[in-house]
Amino acid sequence: MKNILVIGAGRSASSLIKYLLDNSFKENWVLTVGDVSIDLVKQKTNNHPNARAIVFDVNNQTQREEEIKKADIVISMLPPAMHIGVAKDCVKYKKHMATASYVTKEMAELDKAAKEVGVILMNEIGLDPGIDHASAMKVIDDIHELGGEIRSFKSYCGGLVAPESNDNPWNYKFTWNPRNVVLAGQGTAKFIENGKYKYIPYNRLFSQIEKINVDKIGVFDGYANRDSLSYRKLYNLENIPTMLRGTLRNVGYCSAWNVFVRLGFTDDSYAIESSDKLSYRELLEAFLPEGKLSVKDKLIAFMGNEMSADDLSKLEWLDVFEDRKITLANASPAQILQYLLEEKWKLKEHDKDMIVMQHQFEYEKGGKQYKLNSSLVAKGEDQTYTAMAKTVGLPLAIVSKLILQNKITSKGVTLPTTKEIYEPLLEELKSFDIRFEEREL
Repeated sequence: MKNILVIGAGRSASSLIKYLLDNSFKENWVLTVGDVSIDLVKQKTNNHPNARAIVFDVNNQTQREEEIKKADIVISMLPPAMHIGVAKDCVKYKKHMATASYVTKEMAELDKAAKEVGVILMNEIGLDPGIDHASAMKVIDDIHELGGEIRSFKSYCGGLVAPESNDNPWNYKFTWNPRNVVLAGQGTAKFIENGKYKYIPYNRLFSQIEKINVDKIGVFDGYANRDSLSYRKLYNLENIPTMLRGTLRNVGYCSAWNVFVRLGFTDDSYAIESSDKLSYRELLEAFLPEGKLSVKDKLIAFMGNEMSADDLSKLEWLDVFEDRKITLANASPAQILQYLLEEKWKLKEHDKDMIVMQHQFEYEKGGKQYKLNSSLVAKGEDQTYTAMAKTVGLPLAIVSKLILQNKITSKGVTLPTTKEIYEPLLEELKSFDIRFEEREL
């Protein structure tokens, strides 16, 4: 009998929990799921005989340690900043751990201690990061084994709304954490192109985009992620001339979102005094130069040629020019924007989301130049088993199974970039219709 502790039963945990319970009889597992909301846990576990539902407070050290002691592996679905306390307990009590979050400096510092006690701290095993690592490394290793040298690698991923559910002018709905969407891209994007380092500051990020064509699904806008340079070492591409990782949005989104960036509406660093006494129109006017023009005309003049008629219609659809009262008191511009968007970009009952990922390779072999695209398109089933939940939760579940089956020999802080992990992971994901199509161009 193996005991699995899942901490967190939020939106991305549905497919993870279902997979673990579906396999619990065959694998002889007992699953404990803990969350601050017992109702959420009961909803996800649905009275399954191999599930134990508990109210769990990760800040309660006594409870946290007691539950971790009982487990063979701990799967943390907590916010990224909360993983480290769980990880330290896992090392202390010699328990494996898995999470979809990026490796932090504090997590990396546990590598030596985890190796000494024979524990796996599996990180970055969700969608992005996660499936992106596994699928990219498969192609990179294949090309290297054939004697090829990769000259360019670009990788894009987007959590989007499925075309059949795309019924608003922004061509976007929230399929994951709304706050992360509003704050996305802040900082400076860093990448390398033709051997030269390139930097895109946040105020230019959404106006400096590429068109990305994905077979059978269409064309998207791609903007650069914050740090592409650190992935050169991870992917064994330290001398590559061109490397960029980016985010996908439907065509037109980035241009309209650029208006909010230019205005300062995505700033989360300060509060608007008495914001609940303002309307959205008054807030917008507060961010524009003074003058006798209407608020709409002031915005058009402020943006100049950076705003199109299509951008303007998207903003009108959001009611930002209307006298609707803001209901949040002393909120930041980003919080006010998020509140409005959560109303406007909400998935409807029968809406489906969609994940799109594409890796673009250019490589040289035998004196010849080649191009290859590896693309994934995955759609959700419903509001519970969304594409986002599937592509985040299933990799976590599958790799946790591999750990419990002693099929992963690596110890310490580990990522899904080696064959012993990515080969069985990608193969099993195909059974859930999560598969990459490779095409030579």
